[in-house]
Amino acid sequence: MLFTCGISCSNPLHSHGRRSAALAAGSRKATTAIKPKAKKPTATSALVVDVHCHHFNTSVAQKAAVIDPMQHEFTHIFSNDLTREVNFKQVRDRAPQLSDIPTRIRDMDKMGVDVQVVSPAPFQYYYFAEPDFGLELSKSVNDGIANVVAQFPKRLVGMGTVPLQNAKLAIKELERAVNVLGLKGVEIGTNVNGKDLTDPSLGLDAFFAKAEALGAVLFMHPNGFSHAERLKDHYLNNIIGNPLETTIAVSHLIFDGFMKRFPKLKIILAHSGGYLAHYWARMDHGHKRPDVRTVITTKPSKYLEKFYFDTITFDPAMLQSLINRFGVDHVMLGTDYPYDMGETDPVGLISSVPKLSRADAKMVMGGNAQKLFKLKL
Repeated sequence: MLFTCGISCSNPLHSHGRRSAALAAGSRKATTAIKPKAKKPTATSALVVDVHCHHFNTSVAQKAAVIDPMQHEFTHIFSNDLTREVNFKQVRDRAPQLSDIPTRIRDMDKMGVDVQVVSPAPFQYYYFAEPDFGLELSKSVNDGIANVVAQFPKRLVGMGTVPLQNAKLAIKELERAVNVLGLKGVEIGTNVNGKDLTDPSLGLDAFFAKAEALGAVLFMHPNGFSHAERLKDHYLNNIIGNPLETTIAVSHLIFDGFMKRFPKLKIILAHSGGYLAHYWARMDHGHKRPDVRTVITTKPSKYLEKFYFDTITFDPAMLQSLINRFGVDHVMLGTDYPYDMGETDPVGLISSVPKLSRADAKMVMGGNAQKLFKLKL
């Protein structure tokens, strides 16, 4: 999940994307390569806000080591030896980007990003921990995010995490994160130890109700596919598994009636919403069956339209389709910084979308995020 380069390049910060030649004239302004700070794109006089990026808290990782997190991680369990080796090297090499804030700020400048909405690294959810310890770890992660934001309040905005393995504790920490720490919301996984977020045994309807009442933003981000026995090779547990996890989680929120019950939820979906955002019509077609309409009677896509999507599509035509279908006001710039499955030139990608007006580009690059997160920078 970290930056990749051309086969002949040895610098892990270099990017050799397929759009570089076409956009060399100026629309593709920033990459993660070491080069002078790029000029702000002419299409954007407003803030450029990245809603999808991560921070790794090393001290919390040391505290969590007693429960051997790697043995609970789907991305580790369902990976072959080569993928595990590559992942280990990537985390080692990306340590400065994940944890060092001055390095992060320099990379933001190179990419033309003014503000990052910083979320925890997905493997710091710790849903597998005993609930009280999970709460302790979540509090430490959130305190760390708040401290990072305090260092650069004009450049960073914080999102936290909560122990979803216990709804009452999750609500308690959500309230603290928002009301005490000043975080804008929390990042949530797509399942809790293999259980869907709508599973009655989790009781998370109360958590979603509280998030709605607080006006907190929820950023849904997967951490590998939970049943990926067939996805161990070729990094498929990430390439296919992550968007599939989001697809399943969102489907349950829709078909199990959570989006109907909590219509004011603010949920951003990572990786442009998984597969549903690009294959939504199949949901609506299937909704004609009586066994699909047991909870909701409205077309499923109407609830899908309530979500927000990041721009991580890697293709201007796909991004254009996303914007056309769900509205320019529901799409926001995201990078997945600093991982290799992220977009290293988000401004260039948006600038290369055919027939996207300057006003609409500004909305996607930062205007929508400013409104959703109520940013006053």
